[in-house]
Amino acid sequence: MILPPSLKKGDKIAIVSPASPINPDYVDGACKMFRQWGFVPVVSEHCKGEKGTYSGSVEERVADLKQAFADKDVKAILCSRGGYGTAHLLEYLPSELIQSNPKWVIGFSDISALHAMMSANGICSIHASMAKQLTLFPADNPQNEVLLRVLTGSMPEYEIAPHPFNRIGSARAKINGGNMAVSCGLLATPFDMMTAAKVLFIEDVGEPIYKIERMLYNLRLEGVLPKLYGLIVGQFTELKEPDGNGDTMYDMIHRMVQPYQFPVAFGFPIGHVDENIPIIEGALVDFKVTEKGASLKFLK
Repeated sequence: MILPPSLKKGDKIAIVSPASPINPDYVDGACKMFRQWGFVPVVSEHCKGEKGTYSGSVEERVADLKQAFADKDVKAILCSRGGYGTAHLLEYLPSELIQSNPKWVIGFSDISALHAMMSANGICSIHASMAKQLTLFPADNPQNEVLLRVLTGSMPEYEIAPHPFNRIGSARAKINGGNMAVSCGLLATPFDMMTAAKVLFIEDVGEPIYKIERMLYNLRLEGVLPKLYGLIVGQFTELKEPDGNGDTMYDMIHRMVQPYQFPVAFGFPIGHVDENIPIIEGALVDFKVTEKGASLKFLK
C-alpha cells in the first residue's frame, strides 16, 4: 500500500461532496481551518449543491472528484460529509487517474465506499471526521490535531481503556474497515475491503442489532471472520438497545466472535461520535490488547 505524500504549507486541499448535501457553513468552516493550518482550500464546483437527497447529479459529483484527483497541486481531498450516494461514483473513477497522482482522501460513514476504492487501488486513505468536525471544534481538538499530524507525515498511536469483552492478544497486519452497512454492501465487488488476514475495524449509525448481526454472519459464511488477525469494535449509535432478545450491540458482537482466537478490542472512539479518531486505511499496524487496555500503533 502506498502512503500519499505528506502535505506542507501552501499545499491545496480540495473539498468535495460525493454523497448528501452539506450545510454550506460547514464547508466555510473547514476552509477556515485549512487556512489556519497553512493549506489552501479549493471548494469543488458542486460541493455546496443540492439535488434531492444528493449534492448533485452523478455526473456532477463524478466531475468534481475527477477534477480533484487530476489536479496535481491538490494534495488531499476532504469529503464534506457522508449520508448516501458515494457508491454511485465508484465505477466512473478510473484506476489510472487515481494511481497516477496518489493523494489523501479523508472522510467516514458513506465515504467508506471511497476508502474501499482507494484500497482497491493500493493507496492509503484517512478514515476521519469531516467538515462539521473541522467547523465546530478548534484546531487543538485532539482529533483535529491528529488529522493534521497524519497529513503532514506523522503516524498516530492510540491507547484505549480496557473493556470487559476484550480478548487479549496481538497482531501486526494491514488495517481496513469503516461503516458496516456501506462496506458490507460492497462484498464480492472489486471494492470489497472486508477481507481476511487483516485487522478490521467496524462502526455504524442507526442500524438495528439484528442487521449488524446479519452482516457479521455474511463475513462468517464468506470465511472472512474466522481468518481475521484482529477486530476493533467502534461506536454503534442511534439504535434501540437492548433489543427484543435482551442483547446490546456489544453483547451480540461479543457472542459472534467467541469461536475465534484473534484479539478483539471494544469501545474504540471510531464512528459517529465527536471523538472520532483518524484511522489510516490500508496502513500496517501493531495492535495489542492486554488486561490494561488496547493499543494501536501505525507503522510506516
